[in-house]
Amino acid sequence: MATTAPAEHPTLAFGPTGNSGPFTFKELDRLSEALTMSSHESDINFSVFIGNLGADRRGAVAQRHRSFGAKAGNTCLIAVSPNERAVEIGVGEIAAKRLDDRACNLAVASMVSSFQGGDLVGGLVDGLRLLSEQAGRPHQA
Repeated sequence: MATTAPAEHPTLAFGPTGNSGPFTFKELDRLSEALTMSSHESDINFSVFIGNLGADRRGAVAQRHRSFGAKAGNTCLIAVSPNERAVEIGVGEIAAKRLDDRACNLAVASMVSSFQGGDLVGGLVDGLRLLSEQAGRPHQA
């Protein structure tokens, strides 16, 4: 009678066995906390995309922004393409009432300064904080 060894469990890319991604667990926690706090404090859905955007960066951001469906109107998407050295911010029509071009440009300038110093997560956290502060708390009716 032959016996077989139990099948091996698949290796996790992220999790308790290790992290093969670009960020440490501490950095992921920091970014997650910044996203949660910014969204909670402003009532705007903040999201971050990190990856290549291609030649039509604005089109790529618009496409990703639309993927939020019904929530897109109140979403602010920060898209960073480190390889292309590009930062774009997509703001839905509801969120844009509280996040104007000036606020977005200020956040981009702050993020780029940190990125140039090699701090991707720190730049994103600062950008989220600035955008949340600029948006302020939602007005209650």
